[in-house]
Amino acid sequence: MADTGKSTVGTMAVRRLDLGYFVRPAEEVGGPRPRVEPVLAYLVRHERGLLLFDTGIGDADPGTEAHYRPRRRPLRDALAAAGADPADISLVVNCHLHFDHCGGNPLLAGRTVLVQDVELAAARRGGHTFEELVDFPGARYEELSGEAEVWPGVHIVPTPGHTEGHQSLVLRRNDGTVVLAGQAHDFASEFASGQLARRAALQDVPPPLPPYPPWLDRLADFDPRRVLFAHDCSVWEPAEGQPDEGPYGAPPAWM
Repeated sequence: MADTGKSTVGTMAVRRLDLGYFVRPAEEVGGPRPRVEPVLAYLVRHERGLLLFDTGIGDADPGTEAHYRPRRRPLRDALAAAGADPADISLVVNCHLHFDHCGGNPLLAGRTVLVQDVELAAARRGGHTFEELVDFPGARYEELSGEAEVWPGVHIVPTPGHTEGHQSLVLRRNDGTVVLAGQAHDFASEFASGQLARRAALQDVPPPLPPYPPWLDRLADFDPRRVLFAHDCSVWEPAEGQPDEGPYGAPPAWM
């Protein structure tokens, strides 16, 4: 179990990587139209090296390709645009092992991949992802069972829901905590709704109230200043706002 996140590292920076998109069918969206969703990964620059959170869309079977119609940006190209190369990556963290989050893992064979033990077990049972994206030549996993501080100021926190073994990355920086939430929620607006539901519950607003995931209590211990997602370019920030970060609030290349 990690501590409450007191240690911070002031030199950490985060770069968002665009790794393509896919089309989620209308029947999965719950509406009359399909929705196009980005696939985003995050490169973390730390005094220990470069950490990569998620690796993009992997190859799938014909049925999955037809269902989601993905368009991929090669991981190597995305890293090059950030001034990096696959050989520069020191550590890989996947929020979970669906094919649109671990697709570039085989390119990083030999690197340690941090994953929750229940997530890896689900991936190996079948029907969860594609086997060649999990047990490829050179695959090297470090299985976690709950929280861990993997580098100074870098915490993995379980955020189950989308999958039982989903995890998020918490970066404790001197200028405030950044959370890489993966697919803990699909959208920043959903995260905001959960935050407000929790706030209402803590302020004893009479029921009925919507439920919120229990892991929001744990993330609150870190006092997040910014939360980023795998399938949403929007960024959650506390309602009180943050210092200006560029035109129209757009995050800089390195955050």
